[in-house]
Amino acid sequence: MRVTSTLLAGLVASTADALVAKAVIDKCLTDAGVPIDVKGSEGWNEDVAPFNIRLPYLPTAISVPATTKHIQDSVNCGKKLGIKVSAKSGGHSYASFGFGGENGHLVVELDQMYNVTYDAKKNIATVQPGARLGHVATVLYEQYGRAIAHGTCPGVGVSGHFLHGGFGFSSHMHGLALDFVQSVTVVLADGSVKEASASSNPDLFWGIKGAGSNFGIVASWKLSTFEAPEKLTKFGVSLGWTKDTAVAGLEAVEKYAKNIQPREVNFRIGDYNKGQPGIEGLYYGTPAQWKKAFQPLLDTLPKGYNVSEPVALNWIQTVIAYSNYDEVDWIHPSPQENFYSKSLTLKGLNGTAAQAFVDYYFDVANKVVDRFWFFQLDMHGGKNSQVAKVPQDATSYAHRDKLYIVQFYDRYENNETYPASSFGFLDGWVDAVTDTIPRSDWGAYINYADARLPRVEAERQYYGEHLPQLQSLKAKYDPKQLFYYPQSVEPKA
Repeated sequence: MRVTSTLLAGLVASTADALVAKAVIDKCLTDAGVPIDVKGSEGWNEDVAPFNIRLPYLPTAISVPATTKHIQDSVNCGKKLGIKVSAKSGGHSYASFGFGGENGHLVVELDQMYNVTYDAKKNIATVQPGARLGHVATVLYEQYGRAIAHGTCPGVGVSGHFLHGGFGFSSHMHGLALDFVQSVTVVLADGSVKEASASSNPDLFWGIKGAGSNFGIVASWKLSTFEAPEKLTKFGVSLGWTKDTAVAGLEAVEKYAKNIQPREVNFRIGDYNKGQPGIEGLYYGTPAQWKKAFQPLLDTLPKGYNVSEPVALNWIQTVIAYSNYDEVDWIHPSPQENFYSKSLTLKGLNGTAAQAFVDYYFDVANKVVDRFWFFQLDMHGGKNSQVAKVPQDATSYAHRDKLYIVQFYDRYENNETYPASSFGFLDGWVDAVTDTIPRSDWGAYINYADARLPRVEAERQYYGEHLPQLQSLKAKYDPKQLFYYPQSVEPKA
């Protein structure tokens, strides 16, 4: 490409403007006593590295708060200077929303605020916003014998996870991570610090529990807990499905999940690029109890399945077992990956929708695509699910009426470029399913964010019928969109 003098002048001016903006915001932060990352330093290079290397963004500045006051001063600097502000907890956002999903934001890097304490008299854990799931699980278990329901990846930060749902292998038994939130301390776009709970700023609390990244930066979480169980069972089943039997298999699973699945049974169906779909899960109880609880499903599955020997574990052993790591007390970011992801939340997957899913799985995913990919179809709702037991309008989380959360994940090696021609693989899989069902019967889960969704479509898929109320809350608490990212809720009075 020929670089004209006009284009070159524009690039030089743009670079100069960026340098000036960085100097100004850095001065505002340091004058307020807020720790920052100096560009080019080890801290900067670590904090600017995205989990998904397909989506790198360059902040204007990075503050590294150690106190609520530091967070507050960071927000005030961004507001004063007209720079968008993005909170980054664990940095595990699939769409790099911790950086704002675009260049030029003030990133509030929270990972130095990771303390976890517990008040036994109140049964309340106080967790700082930069703690990671594995660290929280380890501290609560080892020091207090307590636990909360959460996802499986130990490097995920609590804040993004809790703000938008937080599903995992204890959710059918105990609910979502956000269902454990009793109150928060949050820094708002106007720089004020508020407490939010069921009795204090309840509208804000409602929004925080399901769409919270739109309204402020949580500086402290107060969470209820449960006694960490000592008798759990890790189980697995190799399904052995073929193209001819898979639809019947999915329909058997759906009947079990909707009508029979005991509260204690948590499981999903997945395939990790092997052409061998299987079940993996966690049961609250002994192996013998699990066999009795799961037998009604096994009795209705297509022939050819194989049950692995169930393994008895305690709580922290199960956290480690499903983390893919040897230990989970993490205070550092997850290893980087290079990927594209999509998700679906579904009221069901049967009939023509199941056939569409199965056809694409066998004819495209297993025959055409030879790189690493996976899908996970989690049992999210159903008759005995504690996720579904909470009323749909009790929180801003919009998917309690959905039976499944499905994650689709397509990965290249870190030293490769993810080509634009590859987006069609997962786009086609999702379209094959959604083309067969009403729009009201499906959505998407923002913790498996698809960065390519247009804003209006992302709002609809992530927030469903709660969107109008969320847009009103955005107009109340962040009308100028200080906490903007490309799929954030648009304020509408």
